Amino acid sequence: MTDVFADLVGQDEPVETLRRAAEAAARVVAGEQVAAGAMTHAWIFTGPPGSGRSVAARAFAAALECERGGVGCGECHGCHTAVGGTHADVRFVVPEGLSIGVNEMRALVLRAASAPSGGRWQVVVIEDADRLTEQAGNALLKAIEEPPPRTVFLLCAPSTHPDDISVTIRSRCRVITLRQPPAPAVAEVLARRDGIAPDVASWAAAAAQGHVGRAKRLANDHEARGRRDAVLAVPRRLTGVGACFEAASALIKSAEAEAAEAVAESDAAERAALEQALGAGGTGRGAAGAMRGAAGQLKDLEKRQRSRATRSKRDALDRALVDLAGFYRDVLVTTLKAPVPIVHTDVAQQSGAAAGKWTAESTLRRLEAVLACRDAIDQNVKPDIAVEAMMLTLWRG
Repeated sequence: MTDVFADLVGQDEPVETLRRAAEAAARVVAGEQVAAGAMTHAWIFTGPPGSGRSVAARAFAAALECERGGVGCGECHGCHTAVGGTHADVRFVVPEGLSIGVNEMRALVLRAASAPSGGRWQVVVIEDADRLTEQAGNALLKAIEEPPPRTVFLLCAPSTHPDDISVTIRSRCRVITLRQPPAPAVAEVLARRDGIAPDVASWAAAAAQGHVGRAKRLANDHEARGRRDAVLAVPRRLTGVGACFEAASALIKSAEAEAAEAVAESDAAERAALEQALGAGGTGRGAAGAMRGAAGQLKDLEKRQRSRATRSKRDALDRALVDLAGFYRDVLVTTLKAPVPIVHTDVAQQSGAAAGKWTAESTLRRLEAVLACRDAIDQNVKPDIAVEAMMLTLWRG
């Protein structure tokens, strides 16, 4: 690594803003005077999925801890530990379930009020800040309104809409808006950083619609490509009402299987660690009694794991819906002869055939049905119901 901002793809203006702020922060640490507004204690990183909100926040946290004047060199101890998640003064909040609760936020705010052990900054990075409960948001707001002198809060959210982040928190933060990175820039990063063949990197970047993490999975994971192929085959399978329900069931089951695979290892490790801490396998006089008394803690762990599994399932389903929306977008682009490239080049024949059969209006209705399904699931509509309704609309056009 030569620069902590190197993996922030296609975000030249935001990177320049963050570099200037980190340099100002380094001057504050050195006891120098800086211009008003050059550095602030609370930031919000917004942008569409895949734009690099959490990457930007982590890079900025590393630059704040950089021991070479805040340049984010990527080589010093501060940069390495901040990026790696082991820096004593950088704390990351990544929701495991559907929300971030008030108790977790209160504990975090209390710890963040202490002076930085390294003499630079206490940095709190909250990924998916849109998942803060109302009470957790209020606890965070109090800390942002009266911040400790050397504490910086970095929040990541899809937008600054009140549904994602409260207006009161937004009014006290500086906003960094990221854009969807262009596919060529994503392909360049995959080839340079991950050693992926240029042709595979170009295909994966286009198929992932600029989402860096998704592009990397498609380039390296055969199962991810298989799931994508199954999703893109959905339009051909919708031949009747029964086929619609079968396709909906298959899509849901695929998301459940992907989610179960994603959390299985961590769930087993967490349970084993908790049972060991509670005395499982012990032979002493009190071991059996201790395990009987631990039922409540195991139940709490299972509840958190179920919440995490639900979130993982929704995330997997959303990725499938994004791929499906890309197909209908390609059909619309082909129908209208729009001067933009299609997303799914490997199924261009299918999208071209659909463009010859469907009107632009019916294609647009189908695309809107996919987007409406994403919104419905985001609003806690039962995924099975939302997907079945979408499939019927896709069939009818």
